[in-house]
Amino acid sequence: MGKFVISKRSNGEFQFNLKAGNGQVILTSEGYAAKSSCENGIASVKNNAQDDSKFEKKTSSNGKYHFSLKATNGQIIGSSEMYESAAARDNGIESVKNNAPEADIEDQS
Repeated sequence: MGKFVISKRSNGEFQFNLKAGNGQVILTSEGYAAKSSCENGIASVKNNAQDDSKFEKKTSSNGKYHFSLKATNGQIIGSSEMYESAAARDNGIESVKNNAPEADIEDQS
């Protein structure tokens, strides 16, 4: 089962990573000034991860594939790594959908 890991950046901001059961990071948040905002971001991922319309599939200028997960208000709440193929990106989306709703939270901040 996946888990959210909260950490603190060198600039003092909080962020979370959603990790799959194998430990691979499948979604990374923006930086948050307050830990409570970071925790709200996790709740938003859990609430929005089952809605296909909240995932924005993208292709970067170097031909790599990635995605963002958006909240109801359209704000990006998490972004993926770069993938070599559209199929791998789509598998990443499925992994977020499968792992996020029941993922535990590990606070490493």
